[in-house]
Amino acid sequence: MLSTTAQARLCSPKQAARLSRVIAPLLTTSTSTLGHPVGIHLAFIPAVSQHPHHNQSYGSTRAFSTTPVNRMRDFFPAKETENIRETPPAWPHHGYTEAEMLAVVPAHRKPTTWGDVFAWKFMRFCRWGMDFCTGMKNDQKVDKSNPTTATHSIKPLTESQWMIRFLFLESIAGVPGMVAGMLRHLHSLRRLKRDNGWIETLLEESYNERMHLLTFMKMCEPGWFMKLMILGAQGVYFNGMVLSYLISPKITHRFVGYLEEEAVHTYTMAIKQIDDGHLPKWSSPDFVVPDIAVKYWHMPEDKRTMRDLIMYIRADEACHRGVNHTLSNLDQKEDPNPFVSDYKGGRAPPRPALKGQGYERTEVL
Repeated sequence: MLSTTAQARLCSPKQAARLSRVIAPLLTTSTSTLGHPVGIHLAFIPAVSQHPHHNQSYGSTRAFSTTPVNRMRDFFPAKETENIRETPPAWPHHGYTEAEMLAVVPAHRKPTTWGDVFAWKFMRFCRWGMDFCTGMKNDQKVDKSNPTTATHSIKPLTESQWMIRFLFLESIAGVPGMVAGMLRHLHSLRRLKRDNGWIETLLEESYNERMHLLTFMKMCEPGWFMKLMILGAQGVYFNGMVLSYLISPKITHRFVGYLEEEAVHTYTMAIKQIDDGHLPKWSSPDFVVPDIAVKYWHMPEDKRTMRDLIMYIRADEACHRGVNHTLSNLDQKEDPNPFVSDYKGGRAPPRPALKGQGYERTEVL
């Protein structure tokens, strides 16, 4: 029997306060648009310095932000409990020397087989889709005949345009390693055989890409359209990668190698535009790199600018580029992973960051 008495109070004061904290961020809108046809909104949120006197300079709004401070919210704040102080990364970063990071340059492995051609053509189609969805104009693109190596001047992108590309790129870049590692893990269980080190490298690659995304998320807040676009892209990309890896792991690794070529090229162009003075907000001395990046890459005190951060991330992408091109050259079922193997005669494992085309099988085995 239905009651004719209505509850006068729908929730307790404690529940109402909790509900208001959840709804408040959803009502927040950025006052700045990127001017793209898709209507993406983005607000820059640099990490706030740990020094009290530094924070006072922000006033009513934070530097490089279009949203008042009282509307800002911290993404994924550190989870601290009664007994747990901090959760360190599962895979600590191995680090790079400054010389290694400066030596990274855009490179392209020319397709030699029909599988390579397919992977390359499909990668270019995906790149066109990304350019279209993020509103990149024709005069902002590089030479089409050398799209992954050309570094000549183009019409500069704004900080907002670069950040939107970084977010979209890193939101899908962490998928291939997880898919490949998952499928190889299940394959190892089914066949009751060792994987010879592939799984660990692939999962670490996925973890590393996610750290890139988390770092950028500490600096900006994408709008609802961007979140929907990422959701749709990840759904299509994940299922496509599963099917692709089941059919041909070799072609899939080649495709990921080409994807990482695009990533290295993207970050190289961003560094160039910072050096050319086109991105003043990122060159400002008031810009602070998020703490999550400082801890993960162990960034020195005097190397914590936006340019330094992109240098670290570009080196990571160059490493993934070399790893995937190399894995594509190996026997997918029998060959060990050369990047985590102990070599005879005291030889050090290969360093993939500076080998843009990847190592041939005879070079590493």
